[in-house]
Amino acid sequence: MEIRTLLGVLSVVVNFIGYIPYFKDTLQKRTKPHVFTWLTWFLLPAIGFAVQVTNGAGPGSWVMGFTALASFVIFMFALKNGDKDITTADWISLSMGAIALLLWFFTKSPLLSIILITLADLMGGFFPTFRKSYMKPHEETISLYVLYVVAWALSLGALANFDFINAFAPIVFIFVNTAMVVLLVVRRKQLNIVAKRQ
Repeated sequence: MEIRTLLGVLSVVVNFIGYIPYFKDTLQKRTKPHVFTWLTWFLLPAIGFAVQVTNGAGPGSWVMGFTALASFVIFMFALKNGDKDITTADWISLSMGAIALLLWFFTKSPLLSIILITLADLMGGFFPTFRKSYMKPHEETISLYVLYVVAWALSLGALANFDFINAFAPIVFIFVNTAMVVLLVVRRKQLNIVAKRQ
């Protein structure tokens, strides 16, 4: 098996493993996914996957496609049991994501497309979850974000065409998911210290 194919398969496998405890925690209502986040994480990776495929990313695009599929499933769970604490900031984030998608549609530029899609993903997806995770860090599954970092790193090695268009989103997602892990660990420790003092 070619090394890029192997890395592409591994990136999907690692991503899948990361979702197992998240699905379990969601079904047991320990984790409450934010409905806006997972809607955005379904729509934008689906478009990002299409951009990567048309730009010859090869196996390096597989994790993007799988992420879109898994995010859709979690979005369906979020509609029933997720966090629906939707604020004005969340609406602004989703609106910015929609604006970025419209700009992508009219520009037809793969480079501008992947930048806009990634930024929209951050604003419409990560911002609501960052906000929620700061307030309720125990309602997120840390292992998912750790394995996201590993999966996106593997996807970089699996890229058949390693250029800015194909590598931009995975690099940004590695950074952002690392930040999420740090946020969850730090906030849990802070809240545990406060709880012990009470």
